[in-house]
Amino acid sequence: MSKIPTVDGIPIPNINLTGTPTQTPQPTEEDKKPLETAKDAVGSPPSRTWLKISANWWRSLQYIGMSLHFLANPKPPSPAFTHTIPSTISDKKGNLTLHFYTPEGYDKRKKTNQLFPAVINFHGGGFTIGAPTDDARFARFVLEECKAVYVSVEYRLSPEYPFPVAVQDGADALLYLIRHGPELYIDPHKLSTSGFSAGGNIAITSTICLSEHLKTLSAPVPPHNIRAIATWYPICDYTESREVKRARCVRPDQTLPANLTSLFDASYLYPSGVSLASPILSPTKASDTLLKEAIPETVIFYTCEWDMLQYEGEELAKRLGRAPINKTVKHKMIPGVPHAWDKSPDPTKPAAGSEELYQECCVYLKEVFKGN
Repeated sequence: MSKIPTVDGIPIPNINLTGTPTQTPQPTEEDKKPLETAKDAVGSPPSRTWLKISANWWRSLQYIGMSLHFLANPKPPSPAFTHTIPSTISDKKGNLTLHFYTPEGYDKRKKTNQLFPAVINFHGGGFTIGAPTDDARFARFVLEECKAVYVSVEYRLSPEYPFPVAVQDGADALLYLIRHGPELYIDPHKLSTSGFSAGGNIAITSTICLSEHLKTLSAPVPPHNIRAIATWYPICDYTESREVKRARCVRPDQTLPANLTSLFDASYLYPSGVSLASPILSPTKASDTLLKEAIPETVIFYTCEWDMLQYEGEELAKRLGRAPINKTVKHKMIPGVPHAWDKSPDPTKPAAGSEELYQECCVYLKEVFKGN
């Protein structure tokens, strides 16, 4: 398996100019204190113009990396169609685009009037880079194994649109499919979220955001059932410093470098007063009552052994599975791989083990969709 961490297809070797692994600084006592606001995590906010320039540079690298990732056989599918919808939840008005991948038989839906399950996916990239096509290799298994429509959400990115826009766009995508699913031959009673890295966070927090938003609506919302979350190496707790997370990791040299995570955090965590304990930012900090109410019955959780996010993901998975929350949790820690290992930019073959795990995840989702 790949031993170089990647960010959605970009190889990020954590080495210095001598070619040896960099030493990970030990966290200070100040680093170990819980972070309360964005300023605690970022310090003095960098120039938003500089952040945009830096983000665009990384986006161009990511495009190259993912182009190589998609060259490996079998080739991933492409979206069948897209829908651009207006945001309704965020104060930052605008549009988001839904990319629809359709399973075999979808083209005959008008004759059969069949409704399909749907997996609503959120790509990774630190809420700053990435594209809705990034997880197309996972989409192939959703189409073939689950016989479900795969909807990839092109949520708005930071620094142009900092927290909480991405999460609110995620909740908006869910709300749109609940309201318009039957028009798209999607069964609103058979929905699941999925996501990778930052998208793994949105897969969780969008259900919380939607649950809270529905309480404010006066007009009724059609009956629906979000049955599952499938989250891959998500960030779950922003109240703990990156320094602490790196130092705790079993392979600190394989974690994402500070210059990149600093860009992500400064771009997304803005303005300075944003509370890092918000449940739609750090689901670890949500109350038991809120998690029990808002999180779907089944949670499929994958974490990576060499990832700085491994510990917080595992802890949240355990918490969701025990009393008083008592969700059905399927958690697997993938040994010997770094964050986003499955997006390796190798044009010769998919990342080792990735297709087997995609298959496993979709077998779980298929069973969830079959249930009453």
